[in-house]
Amino acid sequence: MNQDLTARGFVCINAGSSSIKFAVYVEHGTDLVSAVRGEVDDGVSAPRLQAWAPDGARVEDSALPAGAGYDAQLAAVVDWVETHLAPARLAAVGHRVVHGGNAHAGPALVTPALLRELDALAPLAPLHQPHNLAAIGKMAQLHPDLPQVACFDTAFHLGSPRVTRLYGLPRALADDGMLRYGFHGLSYQHIVETLPALEPRARGRVVAAHLGSGASMCAMVDGRSVASSMGFSALDGLPMATRCGSIDPGLVLYLLRTRGMSADALEHLLYRDSGLLGLSGVSGDMRALLASDDPRAREAVDVFVYRIARELGSLAAAAGGLDVLVFTGGIGEHAAQIRAQVCAQAAWLGVKIDAAANAAGGPRLHAPDSAVAVWVMPADEEAVIAR
Repeated sequence: MNQDLTARGFVCINAGSSSIKFAVYVEHGTDLVSAVRGEVDDGVSAPRLQAWAPDGARVEDSALPAGAGYDAQLAAVVDWVETHLAPARLAAVGHRVVHGGNAHAGPALVTPALLRELDALAPLAPLHQPHNLAAIGKMAQLHPDLPQVACFDTAFHLGSPRVTRLYGLPRALADDGMLRYGFHGLSYQHIVETLPALEPRARGRVVAAHLGSGASMCAMVDGRSVASSMGFSALDGLPMATRCGSIDPGLVLYLLRTRGMSADALEHLLYRDSGLLGLSGVSGDMRALLASDDPRAREAVDVFVYRIARELGSLAAAAGGLDVLVFTGGIGEHAAQIRAQVCAQAAWLGVKIDAAANAAGGPRLHAPDSAVAVWVMPADEEAVIAR
């Protein structure tokens, strides 16, 4: 990172339940230049701070003290960034915040009032929102005068047609904010900003599949969200690593009434014990499932692919057709087998991929005679936050 860095530096933080990911950008004239990416992972015996230069070279790999908590990990990130940022100065911090509610269609400068507002939304994203806000709070302690900006995953979807956001519930509940929101908006915004350099139909009817431990899909027309698989919370839609995805609300009522489950126990079941982990009884990690010969693992993968294919049909209908299909996220970028199975089930939409290109990881996957363009694109929420 000790390169020709000048002017202002910006750090983008994506704080999760088991890791803190960060990226540093430096201002060169009117351009923002990626300087370094890194993360602190809980590790096996102690947290590790790792960082990579833009060319992929590892520039840091060090163990933090065993038992170092969240505050200590974030402090280590800030100290490392400031030490290696010179001669540039740290000018601001941007944070990924999963839920911004109905009031924020763009980034917002962090204030005490905003933090109270966002804390009230934590029950809608319990795996993410508390960690997002904890990072903001700790950064305020470390640098009380440093501007912080919250960038919301929900903001990208707020312009969706109202009819796509309404549930079949009494109107008063919608007026109180009980609407479909959609998530992974920073990832979808990155696709909107970068796909035109690859694909001439980028402003047409696009469905993007952000597939990772959290997974969702989004239909876009002319670069705008028109429908998403996630709704009021980040629990909806596709089955995920440990989240159930869409289920019949009657099943929730049944569990409450017949199993004596509390709201907290039910939340734990749906957010942490379900999805790929619950289906397989093996793991919530797609890599482990694909490597397993356990028939339950195979069935979990089959359910995941089926639900993606089914959602793709629904989103294509919402967009009025399909011109481009994009895979992103950890599974979307790296699991060629999942991409191949999804595309095989989408043949009726005109999707046809080149098997060799898919095995090689793309980025272009579609065969010459495919009616639909198919691409693999790396997720890069941090670049959107920096801009």
